[in-house]
Amino acid sequence: MQHIRGISRNQMTISSLESSISTDNPIRFIDAFVEHIDLKALGFEVQILKSEGRPSFETNIFLKLYLYGYLNGLRSSRKLEKECLRNIEMQWLLEDIRPNYHSISDFRKCNPAGLKKLFKLFVSFLKDADLIAGETIAIDGTKSRAHNSKKANFSQKKIERHLAYIE
Repeated sequence: MQHIRGISRNQMTISSLESSISTDNPIRFIDAFVEHIDLKALGFEVQILKSEGRPSFETNIFLKLYLYGYLNGLRSSRKLEKECLRNIEMQWLLEDIRPNYHSISDFRKCNPAGLKKLFKLFVSFLKDADLIAGETIAIDGTKSRAHNSKKANFSQKKIERHLAYIE
């Protein structure tokens, strides 16, 4: 009797990114959504190729990246970069393009209004398609301490007494 064994790490395998992602994976929806939106209407500048230097990334790449991060709770540019390197879904979505954290951050910095419109459009589309209920607006995990000692709270009577004392 032997334990279950995996394949050798040195074994070559032939596969594609397409075969790694199931047909009902939500990542395919993000891809189709971004491919069918009007970038100029949302306020994004379409990248124009320059004659010299390194070519720029397409705007669609960053939009897909940010929508994936939005759905999976990844806000940090460094975490998004890390996902581009290790996550098969992200590699499929971005066609194995791996922008660094600085490019990701710069895109967010240069397009705040467009990203805001993109997220509004995305959420409204999901609500219209009944894919989300839209009942929960936000969840805040901030912990705050209550501060309600006798000296810190004020009633109308206390305010009137304090104003009379000041006079």
